[in-house]
Amino acid sequence: MADLALRGVEKSFGALKVIDGVDLAVADGEFVVFVGPSGCGKSTLLRMIAGLEHISGGEIEIGGRVVNSLSASERGIAMVFQSYALYPHMSVRQNMSFGLELQRCPKAEIVQKVNAAAAILQLEPYLDRMPKALSGGQRQRVAIGRAIVREPEVFLFDEPLSNLDAALRGQTRLEIARLHARLGTTMIYVTHDQIEAMTLADRIVVLNAGRIEQVGTPLDLYRAPVNAFVAGFIGGQTMNFLPIRDGRIALAGAGKAVPWLDRRAVTLGIRPEHLRRTTAEAADISGRLDVIEEYGEFALFHLESRDIDGAPVDVTFKADAAQGGEVGQTIGLALMHDQIHVFDSGGRALLSEA
Repeated sequence: MADLALRGVEKSFGALKVIDGVDLAVADGEFVVFVGPSGCGKSTLLRMIAGLEHISGGEIEIGGRVVNSLSASERGIAMVFQSYALYPHMSVRQNMSFGLELQRCPKAEIVQKVNAAAAILQLEPYLDRMPKALSGGQRQRVAIGRAIVREPEVFLFDEPLSNLDAALRGQTRLEIARLHARLGTTMIYVTHDQIEAMTLADRIVVLNAGRIEQVGTPLDLYRAPVNAFVAGFIGGQTMNFLPIRDGRIALAGAGKAVPWLDRRAVTLGIRPEHLRRTTAEAADISGRLDVIEEYGEFALFHLESRDIDGAPVDVTFKADAAQGGEVGQTIGLALMHDQIHVFDSGGRALLSEA
C-alpha cells in the first residue's frame, strides 16, 4: 500500500491546457473518487498517475518516490479500464495469471495468488471458463482479479462499471466496496455516476476544466458545496437554482422574503428533497405541475414557474408519489430553510442566516 501526492501537475496538448496545476494528497489506504463533466480531465489525470500519459509539469509521487520518469510497470499500480480487455482465447485462470507469468513468477506463487483473488471475487467456479461464457459483471470481476494478483500499491479504476446494466452496476459497486474494505489498498476511481461517487468514496475530488473545484467527503460536498458548480454536480438529483432580488426569491407567485446573511446573494440553491408541498398561504414559491417522473419509492415533480421578468424557471421537488399532486395543478412549496444554499454573482457559496 502507498500514499499518493500530486504537486502542481499539468498537462497540455499544444496550446490547450487540459490539466491546470492540480495539487492533491491521497492517504495510504484511502478510496478517492474523481468526478466531473465530460472533458473535465478526470480520465487524463488518472492516466497521468498510471504513467500512460506524459505530464507537462509538476510531480507525481507514489509511496514517497517521485515517479515522473518511471514507466507504468515500474510505478506499483494496477489499472482497471472501462473495457474488460480480456484475452478471448484464454480461460479466466489464464487471463488472471498471464501478467505474473510475464514477470516470471514461480508457478506455485502464481497459483496461490490467482486462487486467493478468485476467492475474494467469488470467481472460483469460473476459473476454467472462457470470457465468452461469462456475464458482463463476471468479466469485470476477472479484470479486477487480474489487477489484484499483481498486489499493487495503488489501484486505478477508469469508469469500470459504465458498460454494465443497472442491476450489475449495483452488484459490482458493492463488490468493489467490499474489496477495498478487505484489502485496504489505496484506490483512485474515475466515474461520472453520482451514486458510485457518493457510496464508494472516502473523499470525492470534483474536477472542472482541468482544475479541482472541491475535495471532501461525500457528505461535506453534499452539505457544504463551495460554489454553484459543485452544488449542481453533487447529489442524486440536480439542485434547483432560483434567482434572488432584494432578499426575495424572484419568481412569479413567490411568497415570503428570506433573511440573508450576505446581501450579495443573487442565487438560491435548494435540493428537490428539501422542498415540501404546502398551502398557498404558507408557500415560499408556487408553480404549475407539468411533469411527474415516477421512480417507485419516490417521484420527482417538475413545476413550471417564471421569474419576475417572465423567463421560464423549472423547479423540481421530491416526494412520495401519492403526495405531490397531479399534472395541471398549481402547487405551493415551502423551503426547508436550514437546507438553503446561496451564491453570489460569481457562483461562490455564501452563508445564509438560516
